[in-house]
Amino acid sequence: MAASAFRPALDLMAQYAAYHRDRRNIATHFVGIPLIVFAVCVLLSRLTVEVGGLSLTPAALLWAVTTVWYLTRGNIALGLAVSALNGLLCVLAEPLAVGSTGSWLAWGVGTFALGWVIQFLGHYYEGKKPAFVDDLIGLAVGPMFVMAELMFALGWGREMLLEIERRVGPTHFRDLTRPLA
Repeated sequence: MAASAFRPALDLMAQYAAYHRDRRNIATHFVGIPLIVFAVCVLLSRLTVEVGGLSLTPAALLWAVTTVWYLTRGNIALGLAVSALNGLLCVLAEPLAVGSTGSWLAWGVGTFALGWVIQFLGHYYEGKKPAFVDDLIGLAVGPMFVMAELMFALGWGREMLLEIERRVGPTHFRDLTRPLA
């Protein structure tokens, strides 16, 4: 798995896209993945550690590590965009971490569970298991995939989109009345 974690964005995206060709599945990921990232930020923002005069949370440290990873996958625009979105979700989550323990857990666990329910609904339409089941790096690629899909819809990255489709095929609506081949 470690070797696959450091592949270029295009290779990571194509591998992830192979599990995500049904348009309904992709649509659920636009909701489910941001909810999960938000929930992780809520849950990891409660603890604060002073480092060199700065108050840091595990959420901020995770954001920093993933930002470095996204920016070193060979696609700066995509890396910046996904890091900005994840950062925004963490900033929005932080105030919920300082409430009562019950409120913090309700927001964190509740949005985490809701995000995964939405994800699994999408994979029902897809007829395939989530990508992270075969490669845990899929958990980090998911937010990048959602951001890329948004950027593709806005006209960015046509070459990347065409190469992904060349490798794994175009998106579609799977006929739920037919068994998978």
